[in-house]
Amino acid sequence: MTTQPVSEEADPDYRVCATAGATTLHRWYCLGTGQWRTTGWWNAANAVTTVADYTQRTGNRHFAWVINWTFRVARWRHAHFVDKFFDDNGWWALAWIRAYELTGKEHYLAASRRIFQIMTTGWDDTCGGGLWWNEDRKYKNAIANELFLAIAARLHRLSPGDGGYLDWALREWDWFSASGLIGKNGLVNDGLTAGCQNNGKPTYSYNQGVILGGLGDLYEITGDTAYLRQGEAIADAVLSELTTPSSAPQPGILIDPCDASMTGRHGDGSQFKGVFARNLVEFCRHSDQPAYRDFILRNARSVWVHSRNAKDQFGLLWTGPFDTADASRQSSALDVLNAAVLLTSSPPVASEPTGR
Repeated sequence: MTTQPVSEEADPDYRVCATAGATTLHRWYCLGTGQWRTTGWWNAANAVTTVADYTQRTGNRHFAWVINWTFRVARWRHAHFVDKFFDDNGWWALAWIRAYELTGKEHYLAASRRIFQIMTTGWDDTCGGGLWWNEDRKYKNAIANELFLAIAARLHRLSPGDGGYLDWALREWDWFSASGLIGKNGLVNDGLTAGCQNNGKPTYSYNQGVILGGLGDLYEITGDTAYLRQGEAIADAVLSELTTPSSAPQPGILIDPCDASMTGRHGDGSQFKGVFARNLVEFCRHSDQPAYRDFILRNARSVWVHSRNAKDQFGLLWTGPFDTADASRQSSALDVLNAAVLLTSSPPVASEPTGR
């Protein structure tokens, strides 16, 4: 059954919206692989995270079994969720951290710790430090290092007696902040050149999101407002530089540098915007800037009203129109709907870990 469209003026019930989106996402799930058809390996890790967020935010456990089934089945594709790409590994580490926060089951946390330990082997002194993108060791990019920071900081929060995680998080941020990856416009570029300079490649929205997760946790751990201010600077730059202009039919809606090339096509870029929305709403726990809340709700509403077809499938462009459907587009859009649930629940659904 499809959900009836809402009028331009109506305020949707975001729990209903998120449930419609999660139901449609589930139709792509494959029991045999523990993954979602129409999308790739690292996207599946993001889908696990999205399902965990949906479960926690709405209280609806209808799809929660997917998390453990994926853990049991999908890990055989790559040995315990590890392949040659350090960023792929990082997405799975974050997924199992989120599963642990939802359920309190130690095997998820143990998996994250194991993945993180393997990720540390990607660090060396080239460019003064930082992780390589993969085991070929030819490219140091932002996303692998942001994930490393976010995982280390969150593992420290979940196991504060282990100072090694905090040491890695601080070491990563010291390197990242001095590396030149944050460009002159305040946004994070894709990576470094062979000469260890900012390569000027696109400022993908997921690179702006994952760093917010790490900075938010560092602020919570240390109380140092410098982390909070840096996160706000990046978030403000996104709202200024990566959104539709005020003259657009749908102003203030998140756009990604790859949207134009991805419209009607399938690939990694359709995942990016949801990662930003997911991390921005978590960052809102630390920063009470009204603009962030307004941005999330404006984007969630636009997805629901303008980028949805009659089957409750969501397209690439959050402004609309709907282009085509796949599990990556769906889980990405569900991220912003989950965020809207958190912000509009009355009383608000707690965003802190549960089941512990």
